[in-house]
Amino acid sequence: MFSSFFSTSAPVDPHAPNFHPVSAGRPASELFGELEPKDTEWTCPSGFAVETQIFYHFLEDGTSIMLQIIHSSVGVWYPTIQVTAKIYNPKTGLKLWKSVNVSNFVTPPPGLDKRSSKADQFSFTYKSRPGTDEPESYVVSANLGDDLQFSFEALRPATVPGFKVGKGPKGGFSYFGPDIANPEGYVVHRFWPRTTMKGMVIVQGKALEAKNSPGMFVHAIQGMRPNLVAARWNFAHFQSDAHDGVSAVQMEFTTIDAYGKKGAGSGFVSVNVGSLVLANKLVTVTAETKYPGEPQPDDAEVVSRAFHSRTAKDADTGYDAPTELVFKWGGPIIGSEGRVDASLQLDLGPPTAYKGLLEKVDVLAEIPGFIKTMVNYVAGTKPFIYQWYNPATLRVTGPDFLIPGLSEGLNIEGMVYNEATFIS
Repeated sequence: MFSSFFSTSAPVDPHAPNFHPVSAGRPASELFGELEPKDTEWTCPSGFAVETQIFYHFLEDGTSIMLQIIHSSVGVWYPTIQVTAKIYNPKTGLKLWKSVNVSNFVTPPPGLDKRSSKADQFSFTYKSRPGTDEPESYVVSANLGDDLQFSFEALRPATVPGFKVGKGPKGGFSYFGPDIANPEGYVVHRFWPRTTMKGMVIVQGKALEAKNSPGMFVHAIQGMRPNLVAARWNFAHFQSDAHDGVSAVQMEFTTIDAYGKKGAGSGFVSVNVGSLVLANKLVTVTAETKYPGEPQPDDAEVVSRAFHSRTAKDADTGYDAPTELVFKWGGPIIGSEGRVDASLQLDLGPPTAYKGLLEKVDVLAEIPGFIKTMVNYVAGTKPFIYQWYNPATLRVTGPDFLIPGLSEGLNIEGMVYNEATFIS
């Protein structure tokens, strides 16, 4: 979903844990942390950090929409703020990618709090309506050029609270470095796992209407110095309007070798967080950590996993790229008895003829030149983000009180946007 930069300073004890995943020490009953107002405020961190807010939505006509603000700090330089957008419709062949450096970025705008922001090119205005069916929303306006404008509201249903993994101010955080009280860096994600979009996107002069388009919102920060925070990322975002609204979201990153359970050399730890929304209700939040060489039991109380179940060498990038992906969720139901399980299997086809491929993003080509001069990439490394958008079937089982017939298992048809990122 989002890939940036890291640091490797040696701890006093070379075998002390120097990575502390968000799932550590949190039992299944404590994974759901409802978002608090401060969780989605802009922090605009200094030093070396990237902060972002992203909206993903699927329009009624089949168009996939991504709109993102990125606040990047690199040492003593003034922060760079970009707005990026990607529009894709597999039926019509429409594909548009925009990245605009904005001017006069402000948070908070006058009369608002830090959940809102604005610049000459956009405004993201947070709205609160306590006690209503849609208690929170963002009103978004953006003009990214003559060929792309946005005017919409993204609303969160009352039955689908925003979440982070774990309660309190430290909820959502994975920490890097031996001293968790004074970390070398951190990664944090906060989610609205199902939203509805009302408004329009004007692409190349044509208005694309969003009447009640499903999607999600995420606020994420990577507080790390140069090099790279992770070797791999996986991201899946499934939405369906069946059964009054179904969503399955998953984000996974794998540390580089320098960060792990036993210090440098024990890395390649995978941290996975996710959620399931069924019948327009948030039913479970998942989080799981996989350490190298340690198997994950099939009957684990919480399952949150992404697999590249089949791969093939991609001549374009040099990576063993996925030709089939599997995502799995499982966990106790929030506020009730029982558990839910879900899986998503994506047959992507070969890298030479991928199904639903939006783009293979050359990460270095997207990073501003002055940042490249400060980042010591491994010789020969060329980071890529693969992006796909396809029809998909989510297989779900759980108690019938959630959805009639769920105990026998249901196949739920929808759309999925997913990414696989290779850094090193």
